[in-house]
Amino acid sequence: MDYSTRIDAETWDFINKTGEYYPPETITYTVDQQREIYDRMCRAFFQGYPDGVTVTDHYIGAIPTRQYTSGDACATVMYFHGGGFVVGGLESHDDVCAEICDRTGLNVVSVDYRMAPKHKHPAMYDDCLAATKHILATTTQPILLAGDSAGGNLAAVVAHTLRDNPRLIGQVLIYPGLGGDIDAGSFVEHANAPLLTRDEIVFYEGIRYTDGAKPENDPTAVPLQDTTFANLPPTVIISAECDPITDGCRLYRDALQSSGVNVVWFNEVGLVHGYLRARTTVKRARDSFDRIIAALSALSENEWPYAE
Repeated sequence: MDYSTRIDAETWDFINKTGEYYPPETITYTVDQQREIYDRMCRAFFQGYPDGVTVTDHYIGAIPTRQYTSGDACATVMYFHGGGFVVGGLESHDDVCAEICDRTGLNVVSVDYRMAPKHKHPAMYDDCLAATKHILATTTQPILLAGDSAGGNLAAVVAHTLRDNPRLIGQVLIYPGLGGDIDAGSFVEHANAPLLTRDEIVFYEGIRYTDGAKPENDPTAVPLQDTTFANLPPTVIISAECDPITDGCRLYRDALQSSGVNVVWFNEVGLVHGYLRARTTVKRARDSFDRIIAALSALSENEWPYAE
């Protein structure tokens, strides 16, 4: 694909600014160096807290969490951050979660799950599941699951595990890694896309698993490996067109549709992986973030505003 014409000038400005803080060769650095660079890059895009949002840090067992409130909420969003299961944390997505809280009026719980390579799969899944179960056990509110990139994967696998809980009322997956053939489709077409390449995906997968290889028939790692997609909560999937992992979003949409689940997929034209950080400077990203907010708001009210 000719990214020079498909990606607009605003988005190129975002890509270039990201590269100033997180250059492509960062993938060759140590994990500690990658985390430091990623956190510094996220802080450069930090937007602050909206007025009226209260933020408190808590531990759920040994799991650090950050909780955002802005008044009487009708539901809680469990938010799982992106970062390839290797980088990121409570700080990297701090302002994103605060803005979700402010604009939806929902409580948000951000989960600082364990990460590779020190902690292999299923440690990150176990933490996200445990945190969600704790919120279900200690509150009476319904729950929405949300996350971006690796966090979108974690939201989905938790949804698969908890699908029979009536208080799980929806999931919103933002450029999530859901599976698919890494040697075909968008993984090849967008192998060298800005901000996420196929080689980076291979690197992150290689250190996520104990033997370095993606497991088979393990839906706690790869949602598309599940044997059934029935009874999942209403699902909104939002992906970036210029992103290797987009095919997994299409396949997941198809699997849910075939199982009678309410699902809609938006593939955002001309956007790239990680565009949440561009939501205030790039119109396409701002419009997509508006869709994310609208989806969480609708699902929290048990509404499905999407045409068949």
